[in-house]
Amino acid sequence: MQDTPLQTSFVERKMVTSAFLLDGYRIDRSLGIVRGITVRSRSIFGTIGGSLHTIVGGNITAFTNLCEKAREEAFDLMLKHAGEMGANAIIGMRYDANDVMNGVTEVLAYGTAVVVSRVS
Repeated sequence: MQDTPLQTSFVERKMVTSAFLLDGYRIDRSLGIVRGITVRSRSIFGTIGGSLHTIVGGNITAFTNLCEKAREEAFDLMLKHAGEMGANAIIGMRYDANDVMNGVTEVLAYGTAVVVSRVS
């Protein structure tokens, strides 16, 4: 007997909420915690540019873009994880970030994978 590959699907972005209820839907099953983790580092050029930007102040776009990219990647990995579990929604979604070492940050997106159905 041959192993069948794991079918990969994603939860739609509109089906993710930081609340514990999804308006217009009933939670039929809770499948457990899902997560997406990415670890990012700044390039030497980004670090130098960002450091120079701190002298004049304001939004440091090099760092803002890096943070946004890391969050987006972690979010997408979480959607994939939920889809692999058979979920069609995620509730209680949160982000967390930790420094792994100087200039290296872990970004975690997590929540509870659920199966929901539309309330008529």
